[in-house]
Amino acid sequence: MHSISLGSLTWLPRENASQLERQLEYVESDSKELTLGSRTRRGPPRRVVTRGPNPVSFYVVLLVCGLGLGLVAGLPIVDGTLSEFHVQGGLAMFVGSTSGMVGTYLALMMVVLASRLPALERMLGQHGVIHWHRLLAPWPISLISVHAVFLTLAYAEVAKRGVLKEVGVIVNTFPSMVTATVALGIMVGIGLISLRQIRTRIPRESWWLVHLLMYVALILSFAHELALGPSFVGHPLAKLVWTIAWLLAAGLVVTYRIGFPLYRSIRHRLKVVEIRPERPGVVSVILEGRHLDRLAIAGGQFFEWRFLTPQMWWQAHPFTVSALPQPPFLRLTVQGVGNFSRELARIKVGTAVAIEGPYGSFTTFARRRNRVLFIGGGIGVTAVRSLLEDLPLKSRPLVVLRASREEDLILEDEVEELVRVRKGKVFRLIGSRETVRLESIVELVPDIAKRDVFISGSESFVRAASSMARKAGVDAEALHQEAYTI
Repeated sequence: MHSISLGSLTWLPRENASQLERQLEYVESDSKELTLGSRTRRGPPRRVVTRGPNPVSFYVVLLVCGLGLGLVAGLPIVDGTLSEFHVQGGLAMFVGSTSGMVGTYLALMMVVLASRLPALERMLGQHGVIHWHRLLAPWPISLISVHAVFLTLAYAEVAKRGVLKEVGVIVNTFPSMVTATVALGIMVGIGLISLRQIRTRIPRESWWLVHLLMYVALILSFAHELALGPSFVGHPLAKLVWTIAWLLAAGLVVTYRIGFPLYRSIRHRLKVVEIRPERPGVVSVILEGRHLDRLAIAGGQFFEWRFLTPQMWWQAHPFTVSALPQPPFLRLTVQGVGNFSRELARIKVGTAVAIEGPYGSFTTFARRRNRVLFIGGGIGVTAVRSLLEDLPLKSRPLVVLRASREEDLILEDEVEELVRVRKGKVFRLIGSRETVRLESIVELVPDIAKRDVFISGSESFVRAASSMARKAGVDAEALHQEAYTI
């Protein structure tokens, strides 16, 4: 059985929505046909089977990465001998070489995580990718810094020179050391501005631009690794394997961060057709494009959006689609919390838009149970709204919408209509965090432990709601999260 509610069409450009509503006919049959006036098409081909995190695949990949780490850490041991520990500067040389190899290997893992490799996205989910990226982030910079310090100490001890004087000798006489020094400076600078106390004080756009310099740093340091790395000098096989590994990582970035986004942007040719205010500080951007019936996207997924204006073309921001495509239209809904998102309210109709994605495993295909609970806080309702479209009729979903004030609720009419036709129920939690506790959800949904729970909203909201769900007995495999960050 398949039908589309009128509520799901209200987001279209006004003239198109009214025309479709006049033409719409419900057709409920096993063939899942949808009739719009004289046009008949079968169930939307946009559906994509997006799986949630797979524990088995995760542990297999973790094992492979661990073996790689062990191999890399062992190279300095194989290259040297135990007797070298007893010579002058030998211990510092070993620490410097090992920390450099391990740090660079972890940097390689960071590049792979940042490549948007679809297999990783399906296995870990966007939340998991970000988690591992943040978990690894401090280590490459720290270990590479240790590498530089201990090797300098080792060379200074052997040459019987002061450390500062040895720095000058190394930089001026060793091959590729000038570029390596610049690369280290860039890495340390990125590490400093990534500290939470500093990161939260600068615009996302500025942080993102500086963050891209990490690629420059890695390129600048690569020649130095091969020219001076003790594990590579005189070991052509190790040098070849290391080069291939980095070329493959670079290929993933070029393919999935540049190649596919460029192809999809040219193919779909999205442009802005309407900016619709939803609430103070919140707008929906309605886009028109080609072949959107072939755009493989599931409810809850997001794109990296690049609006091609002179001021905005160079930056891409992640926004969840707030409705599945109704070809030729697509919609995102944005709350103005940063410079970029606030500027979208003033974007001109006709502006071209490039996309990267879709990304994320926060979809109904990650479900493990028949019963579902959606919890949306603030702008997190956009993911809930699109997720509902992927649920079958009579699935009886429960939805909790959380906001500080009634006027802060977004798209609630569309959510209620989508829930109504699926025989579900919507609860509203309105008020401050002190007066309206998330624990009240357990009273509203006493069988929460027997449901899949999807939570979307700000980082703090997702963290608090996830803690509440775990205390209520929701298993880890049935808990799905999508945190919105600036």
